[in-house]
Amino acid sequence: MMRTQPLKVALLGCGVVGSEVARIMTTHATDLAQRIGAPVELAGVAVRRAGRERPGIDPALFTTDAAALVARDDIDVVVEVIGGIEPARTLILSAMENGASVVSANKALLAEDGATLHAAAAKHGVDLYYEASVAGAIPLLRPLRESLAGDKVNRVLGIVNGTTNFILDRMDSTGAGFAEALDEATQLGYAEADPTADIEGFDAAAKAAILAGLAFHTRVTAADVYREGITEVTAADVASAQTMDCVVKLLAICERGADGTSVSARVHPAMIPRSHPLASVREAYNAVFVESEAAGSLMFYGPGAGGAPTASAVLGDLVAVCRNKLSGTTGPGESAYANLEVRPVGQAVTRYHLNLDVADKPGVLAQVAAVFAKHDVSIDTVRQQGRDGDATLVIVTHSATDAALSATVAELRGLDIVRDIAGIMRVEGE
Repeated sequence: MMRTQPLKVALLGCGVVGSEVARIMTTHATDLAQRIGAPVELAGVAVRRAGRERPGIDPALFTTDAAALVARDDIDVVVEVIGGIEPARTLILSAMENGASVVSANKALLAEDGATLHAAAAKHGVDLYYEASVAGAIPLLRPLRESLAGDKVNRVLGIVNGTTNFILDRMDSTGAGFAEALDEATQLGYAEADPTADIEGFDAAAKAAILAGLAFHTRVTAADVYREGITEVTAADVASAQTMDCVVKLLAICERGADGTSVSARVHPAMIPRSHPLASVREAYNAVFVESEAAGSLMFYGPGAGGAPTASAVLGDLVAVCRNKLSGTTGPGESAYANLEVRPVGQAVTRYHLNLDVADKPGVLAQVAAVFAKHDVSIDTVRQQGRDGDATLVIVTHSATDAALSATVAELRGLDIVRDIAGIMRVEGE
């Protein structure tokens, strides 16, 4: 039987995502009520400036006093889409203290201090859902947290930032340089006015922390994630990848260690073969592979950002949380029982692609190969091109640790035959 008394929702933030959440709650009100078992009512919207016109939303709902809104004793669910660490953390904790469940899209806060939020949710007997914090509309976190709860996840690998994927895709398809591709992304609205969080990998690192925590039942913060952005990726790097029938992607990689007692999480550009499914992820789309023991390899693909896609994930969480409210239960909380060690990137094992500018004379290749051998980094392929007394060595290694490769590169830089190391990039997907 449908309950007639509505569940009241407070919305924190009314930007691109928040306005879409409010719109869908209004236009799909009847369907949402049927799916939940009770009407949902937007009881208030916290904004920074109440005077701005926001079509389709009752102006009487707007308030600049977010603290008072979340402290109301009639609020059942708080939806937080303002982002950042503060005041979001304080507002979420206050909401929970007052008995409200929380739906959040705040990847930065969850990656930095998710443990505090989970602890507060458990203490006050409320829900904390955050599907929209990673990969936009793609249903990814709930499968990790619930559908695969009986399986053992060994690896999560994927593209989780649409801005960087658009830029790298343009560099690959048009031959554009980084700056030119970034300008196009900005003009089309894929990149923010300040794109630092995206292009330097901070956004992807926060998402990797959340994914690793859910996949491995271990607390992983953004500070635990090794991070490289794409600002140093050049048109020459992309061209080198093309000669190997590869593309360059910014990847988030979360892995369980072979010893079974540790995990690692890293974000960096990498070359992947064009035959790999991730190579065909174009424009601003996201895709994530989850590799587990029983289920095998699963791929999740779709729009990773944008107002409507992200709002879709928020509303999915809202329905689940409201259903829990009606039944007097809560969904799964934090699962960090495994408490695995988070390994530093120096222990991560991968392949590498290097471009070395060297003197073009006999014995150079032997000297370079000796340095690789000294540090136990075996060479898979070498291609040499000579020009005007200098030469370029393009070397692809077999798998090696980051620490071993770093030691190799440091020694190579000290050789007088090495003019420059023009490019170093990891190779994944083989």
